[in-house]
Amino acid sequence: MNRLRLEGQLLVDEGLRLKPYRCTAGRLTIGVGRNLDDRGITESEALVLLNNDISAFWGQLAVSQPWVLAAPEEVQEALVNMSFNLGLRGLLKFQKTLEHMRTGQYREAASAMLDSSWARQVGARAERLAEQVRRAEG
Repeated sequence: MNRLRLEGQLLVDEGLRLKPYRCTAGRLTIGVGRNLDDRGITESEALVLLNNDISAFWGQLAVSQPWVLAAPEEVQEALVNMSFNLGLRGLLKFQKTLEHMRTGQYREAASAMLDSSWARQVGARAERLAEQVRRAEG
């Protein structure tokens, strides 16, 4: 079997859709005819998507807030985690938190994180990330 030839045929026959859609049989589908309703994705595929998302959020964050490149890893990871949850636009609304982080005031940043509707919505996640940021102060 010639995989490249078959791949080309399937791209023509199935098409390439990068956002979920309903196929003619009504099944939720993505990519090149991947039936998400019946087949879903594998754990390894989910982890590839996760790795790609982490890279994308880190890149957006580094461009938007270049100071994060010199921040402690705990802070970098907390910010990417928050971006993953809120989107970059949502994270940028945390102006006090970001300013405290930028200036190395990690305890204050953690307090500002917890003083938000986001923290009330995500509960333990916010507590865990705030503690992570506090630890960056040393």
